[in-house]
Amino acid sequence: MPTTLSAVLCAISMIAAIAVPQQVTKEEIAGVRNLNRLETTVACAGATEADAIPAVKKLGFAAIINLRQASEAGVNLEQAEAAAKATGMKYVHIPFNASAPDSAVVDRFLEAIAKPENQPAFIHCASGNRAAAMWFVKRVRLDKWEVERAMKEAEALGLTNANLKQFVTTYVQAK
Repeated sequence: MPTTLSAVLCAISMIAAIAVPQQVTKEEIAGVRNLNRLETTVACAGATEADAIPAVKKLGFAAIINLRQASEAGVNLEQAEAAAKATGMKYVHIPFNASAPDSAVVDRFLEAIAKPENQPAFIHCASGNRAAAMWFVKRVRLDKWEVERAMKEAEALGLTNANLKQFVTTYVQAK
């Protein structure tokens, strides 16, 4: 009987752990703007300099998913990719324009984030808005979270842009 009770309590605690959203923490790394980490699953950040990538690797991330466009100020895609590869990290560049969001870009992100070799992922853009927006889509589409729950987490990760919120909400409801 005690073994059955232990099994039941263990099952209840596992279900509770799944139901509770992961904790978002704000961290500081020189060369990384607006770093918000979701336990060990993901980090959403703003502008990330190539010099900061070894520190990102030390946090345990396997891949960098860069959502910045080549035309953005301060972007050096080649340097960032080389720095990631030098540390043994995967590097995925998926340029995402927040002013003219494209569903095809979101589809590419979902494909990249679903690959086991890209886990855990460090997702970044310039401010963290696009990164958090893409994470929202991942939570709803791949993890099957409810929209409201996923939006709360995305906002904690840095999603503040109203137009981007509308785009990703429409995206997840349309597919």
